[in-house]
Amino acid sequence: MNGPVGSGAGRVVLGVSGGIAAYKACELLRRFTESGHDVTVVPTAAALEFVGAPTWAALSGKPVATGVWSDVHEVPHVRIGQSADLVVVAPATADLLARAAHGLADDLLTNTLLTARCPVVMAPAMHTEMWEHPATQANVSTLRDRGVVVLEPAVGRLTGADTGRGRLPEPAEIFEVAVGVLARGAGGADLAGRKVVVSAGGTREYLDPVRFLGNRSSGLQGYALARAAASRGAHVTLVSANVSLPDPAGVHVVRVETTAELRDAVLAATPTADAVVMAAAPADFRPTSVSDAKIKKAQDGSSPVIELAQNPDVLAEISRDRSREGAVVVGFAAETGDETGSVLDLARAKLARKGCDLLVVNDVGGGAVFGSDQNEAVILRADGTSVDVPRGSKTALSHVIWDEVLRRFAL
Repeated sequence: MNGPVGSGAGRVVLGVSGGIAAYKACELLRRFTESGHDVTVVPTAAALEFVGAPTWAALSGKPVATGVWSDVHEVPHVRIGQSADLVVVAPATADLLARAAHGLADDLLTNTLLTARCPVVMAPAMHTEMWEHPATQANVSTLRDRGVVVLEPAVGRLTGADTGRGRLPEPAEIFEVAVGVLARGAGGADLAGRKVVVSAGGTREYLDPVRFLGNRSSGLQGYALARAAASRGAHVTLVSANVSLPDPAGVHVVRVETTAELRDAVLAATPTADAVVMAAAPADFRPTSVSDAKIKKAQDGSSPVIELAQNPDVLAEISRDRSREGAVVVGFAAETGDETGSVLDLARAKLARKGCDLLVVNDVGGGAVFGSDQNEAVILRADGTSVDVPRGSKTALSHVIWDEVLRRFAL
């Protein structure tokens, strides 16, 4: 980095291209400035048709230009990119992606992209057909091969009545990815070209239309893992079980409820995955039968007898039946310890039993970890060694886990 302007802050270029989602970049700009970052907004001429220059100038506290002929003596088409710690383009239209992939330099933003030697994040937004077109996909592939973090667009309402993939991810989620990229600096896209699968949340096994067996998993750690992988350039599939969290930017989300559904979704995604991280908490048991109607209280005060069957062990299955040679499988163990052994004793036995490469162990005695944005863990390796991760954010733990996955790739 060229030197932060404040604690944890940096010089950020916010590029805005000409799509209807340009108005959402105002929220992204606000998040950067309120976090202490020095932001220079570089819109395209088309972007100014959606949000005018006075808005960008007022929010950033800096004058705004789109062409290379303003303030020529300061050589803005070179200096802006050279001095940046991070370039974020949101929205990135199909046209902007094409011009960037082909190295065109016909306005200030594309000149900035050519001169920048810092990390670059692009958040595409366009209609589904444009995103899926082979030309756009080829341009995205080219940019990712060069180390650009190109996020997957979200699924949702588009312009008019259209719905589909192509929606700009929420500004808060783009911001989280961007600051993660900024913190890691140049070379931070070390998962570029990798496909990873992450599971998150807790599954439910229904007793009747109202009641279910479940657990306290919030999904926060799994979502942090997915977001961290996306910020490092990975193509991420997130299998989400009953989680009420916004979709991480740039991540393909598959929603499930039961352990059987989670198993199907994970197995469908693993054949092309370089790594699978099972951060979800699947229910170990399910009722052998599900009542079609709500189970009523008995008038005589007796309690119903519920027979349970054991659910399939998804982690053991994907560890045993590797779909791809060299793929890394990571499991999680939420342990409390009991009369048979300590938390780590039980976790080491679980690692051997499951057959995964890494096991992230949480001591959840007293309900610790669940619903908190903080975590601490021990990462057990299959070779018997371990890594202690002190208490910190779940994002920080996520990056340590991905570092360990990369270490396994290199073996």
